[in-house]
Amino acid sequence: MTANSAATARPGEGALAPAAAPAAAAPPKPPAFPPLSGSALLMGTIALSLATFMNVLDTSIANVSIPAISGDMGVSPNQGTWVITSFAVANAISVPLTGYLTQRFGQVRLFIASTLLFVIASWLCGLAPNMGMLILFRVLQGAVAGPMIPLSQTLLLASYPAAKAGSAMAMWAMTVLVAPVAGPLLGGWITDNISWPWIFYINIPVGLLSALITWQIYKSRDPGPRKVPFDVVGLVLLVVFVGCMQVMIDKGKELDWFSSRQIVTLAVISSVAFLFFVAWELTDRHPIVDLRLFAGRNFTMGTLSLSVAYGLFFGNVVLLPLWLQQFMGYTATWAGLATAPVGILAIILSPWVGKNVGKMDPRRLATVAFIGFAFVLWLRSRFDTQADFESILIPTVLQGAAMAFFFIPLQTILFSGLTPDRMPAAAGLSNFVRITAGAVGTSLFTTIWDDRASLHHAQLAESVNRGNDAAVATLNQLGNGGFDSQQALASINRIIDQQAYTLAVTDLFYMSAVLFLALIVLIWLAQRPRSAGGADAGAAH
Repeated sequence: MTANSAATARPGEGALAPAAAPAAAAPPKPPAFPPLSGSALLMGTIALSLATFMNVLDTSIANVSIPAISGDMGVSPNQGTWVITSFAVANAISVPLTGYLTQRFGQVRLFIASTLLFVIASWLCGLAPNMGMLILFRVLQGAVAGPMIPLSQTLLLASYPAAKAGSAMAMWAMTVLVAPVAGPLLGGWITDNISWPWIFYINIPVGLLSALITWQIYKSRDPGPRKVPFDVVGLVLLVVFVGCMQVMIDKGKELDWFSSRQIVTLAVISSVAFLFFVAWELTDRHPIVDLRLFAGRNFTMGTLSLSVAYGLFFGNVVLLPLWLQQFMGYTATWAGLATAPVGILAIILSPWVGKNVGKMDPRRLATVAFIGFAFVLWLRSRFDTQADFESILIPTVLQGAAMAFFFIPLQTILFSGLTPDRMPAAAGLSNFVRITAGAVGTSLFTTIWDDRASLHHAQLAESVNRGNDAAVATLNQLGNGGFDSQQALASINRIIDQQAYTLAVTDLFYMSAVLFLALIVLIWLAQRPRSAGGADAGAAH
């Protein structure tokens, strides 16, 4: 796969994040260091993989813990999803800064600082006394996490001989793909058996160990800092544009959308900041985001397909455990068990896809992915309140196959035809758009889910009257069981809630299936990469 995805992947987002960002971490002309060997190579690989695992894990471990966090903080589960979106948005904004920060401070120093700050932010998240502080600390965590994944890949590649670069990336990719599997399982078990703050505290020993080993091995392999121009205005406009947009989407339902002056104000500020951002980035000599990349058809279609699909994917990834825990009676552990196997087929099939993407038309492989996602979501659209664990698990397992055919081919398409000097900007921009789409998708899906549930609830409630034999029989049965009239109606209302939210979630699954099929058109608007394997395929990794 991701990555605040981002996923934003961030999900499943977690496997996404590294695919888009590696080139963003490398300075234009880094000094050449000899490959590592022996125990230094082994320990360096373990340390960098630990940091990557910790980072990707954090994009998925909180998903199954949202109901518990919301309950403890006294907010609704919808507000609880801000824990996910705040991380994703901050992460999306910080990723384009990786290239600049690497040159300004040196890649090893930046990696160590990013890892240690991530540890501190994780500790603060666990200590947060209320939802406002937790969101603030998650923003900090997402912001400092930006450089970690691309720099871990950059340092790892520099540790191996060129001939073994593929093997190095295969080991690194396995770490990235295992984390989304472990996240829901670990998050669910910790939430049920200890307490949710420990989903953040577990980062502390892992991060400290990774930083210590990395510094010992790589401190003499840092190219060092150098002064480079920085687009301050572009960064400010980017933060205002994305931040106001995300707050608007998160709070829209709560404030009744555009009937609220606050929502209107946020929309206006975000729109104006976006227009100024585009104008500034197109004219600045050293833009933080090179928007001229969108002049390339393959970059535009690849980035658009990847981002919209990731928004759909991540929205569904967040929604499924919420539905299972709130309306199907699942504990956090069992919700994790139902969602974790998504990485199994991805781990098995990704090496084959990576090996063959240069020999086949990546548009065909991406089409297979979109059809696979559509089929999985169609299966989920047939869920009802009687769905058993096996019927919920099967689409999750199948989704892993679609993931394997999704990320690498789309990366190959969007990087195709770009010269090496444009790769860092392309990686940063595509990653930023993708993670932002994941955060927006999460907010939109939870909002639409509530709206559709309200509609279904009203329709179902209309049938509960004295003219409905089933309703009358149920009321009588509850009365005979010792319920008074108010208790009986409340009990029926809970049943209607379960049915309404189940119908609403299946509506979204079906809508997502249709949209995935529609995205196939975007893929085929791109040109087939001219170079079958070579640089394009390499850029995808």
